[in-house]
Amino acid sequence: MQDFLFYLNLGWEHIISLDALDHQLFVLALIAVYSFSDWKKILVLVTAFTIGHSITLALSILDIVRVSSDWVEFLIPLTIVITAFANIVMRNKKQSQNKLAYYLALFFGLIHGMGFANTARVMIAKSQSIAVPLLGFNIGLELGQIAIVFAILILLFILLNIFKINKKDWILFVSSGVFALSLKMTLERLPF
Repeated sequence: MQDFLFYLNLGWEHIISLDALDHQLFVLALIAVYSFSDWKKILVLVTAFTIGHSITLALSILDIVRVSSDWVEFLIPLTIVITAFANIVMRNKKQSQNKLAYYLALFFGLIHGMGFANTARVMIAKSQSIAVPLLGFNIGLELGQIAIVFAILILLFILLNIFKINKKDWILFVSSGVFALSLKMTLERLPF
């Protein structure tokens, strides 16, 4: 149980800490097009991300998949750039955007999962089984994402209902800001 709690906390910190800006920006871009009333869809969406994240993390720990950390560090902010750009371009096409978001979350979760792979490989290699560490880490990650999602949704609820901000303006503002920050990160991490 102590190992499980250690990895649960590690997963939580992986998404909540100040060093996790890339993950936080991705979650923000991913859910920027939704409203508080869409909370069930959003939970499915962030769970799709966690599933993708879990798959590549497990494959990396088992040493089935290895990708250069330089490329992973470049690809992670690139996924955020693509997600934010899709929000901007498709902000008037909600139905198409919703379908795209699930695929982006799952596929980009695969890429983000490789971001923690090297550290996890060293830490979990000492353990006899990867099941407890992976389960704990992924539950912690999911709980952290849910906390971030609800904080964003509460802010969005306040902005839309109290301050009467236009939803399309919110999407454009948030997605443009996320796009700019993640593009800067992407350019700083060019692997070539």
